[in-house]
Amino acid sequence: MTSSLIPALAVTASVSGTPQTPVTHSEHGGLLHALAVVPDPRDPRGVRYPLCGLLAVAVCAVLAGASSFAAISDWLHDLDDHAKTQLGFGRGVPVGTTVWRLLTRLDAGLLTTALAGWLRARTRSAPSRPRRYRRVIAVDGKTLRGARRSGGGQVHLLSALDTSSGIVLAQVTVDAKSNEIPAFAPLLDAVESVLGGLTGVLFVADALHTQTGHAREIAERGAHLLVQVKGNQPTLHAQLKALPWPQVPAGDRTRDRGHGRRETRTVKAVTLATPGGITFPHAEQAVRITRTRITNGKTSRETCYLTVSLPAADAQPADLQDWIRRHWHIENMVHHVRDVTFREDLHQARTGTGPAVIATLRNTAIGYHRTNGETNIARATRRANRRPHDLITAVTSSYPTTQ
Repeated sequence: MTSSLIPALAVTASVSGTPQTPVTHSEHGGLLHALAVVPDPRDPRGVRYPLCGLLAVAVCAVLAGASSFAAISDWLHDLDDHAKTQLGFGRGVPVGTTVWRLLTRLDAGLLTTALAGWLRARTRSAPSRPRRYRRVIAVDGKTLRGARRSGGGQVHLLSALDTSSGIVLAQVTVDAKSNEIPAFAPLLDAVESVLGGLTGVLFVADALHTQTGHAREIAERGAHLLVQVKGNQPTLHAQLKALPWPQVPAGDRTRDRGHGRRETRTVKAVTLATPGGITFPHAEQAVRITRTRITNGKTSRETCYLTVSLPAADAQPADLQDWIRRHWHIENMVHHVRDVTFREDLHQARTGTGPAVIATLRNTAIGYHRTNGETNIARATRRANRRPHDLITAVTSSYPTTQ
């Protein structure tokens, strides 16, 4: 069955060619168990197709590169009769409109939580952590350009990425008449439900989330916040800019070369020891980063200011340098991949929760391949498509036949 994509659940070879450890039977059961907690939006009367089977189909199809609801349905119809029976489709398979209608009615938040929990459960724990290890979660939003609502607005999603594992822990849909700011608290709730707690976790966000309410709420949960300060907080920005930076020694400096340019990044950090510090709650340090870039012989310089709620003893300049750059992981390792590999901006799904559901499936596929050691997601999906393995029996061994 060379065209089958269900084997995307099988372990694919890593980029280096080293075979991965086989997925165990308990991990397959974990996937089905995770999908079983997603509520079925259908009327129980007349249900013909199992929800877990349809969700497993959707996950596996996107793992192998399916980029739309139609592609998921096509993949299901391409399975042979034995595979369909094992997945619970003994009475035939649903047509494409039925698959689409079901997936666009799911609770996207619960689906994200379930699949993020499954990915974390199957991710091996690091044998050793650096002495100053800290979990860093990058928060950023993305507009689905092809998903336009009836009023003409575009669907916007706010996501939280665990930068150490490459797993999107949570994703919420921003209200059509609002922005990312009110969606921040629900995002924290979703992350907390996946991790079980936020104590010691560091959230890194852009200037839009430099909000006093965000800082207080994160502190109440025992977490920390590192945010950039721009013109949306003019008083705070002026206070940071007026600090005696010439007298502060450079704490860390890195030099990078690539793509025809050379860049030097210098980090300075100063403890806010005055009573109340600056006009931002729980700020322990002020940070200045100077980026000097040379491209084609032309030099440009950019300076940005940040605050962090960690003291100097827990956040050295080298740590700050690393954490600040990790914020770009969610853009480079998730959003860019969804656009290029899965052609997200060309997908015009906009009905119900469809945009958030298909984005969650793409996040799951990216996270799955990342946890397998893959660095090129497009190549990983092609490899999964070229190297089919019949894991349907292992996947459905714990499948509830009564569903």
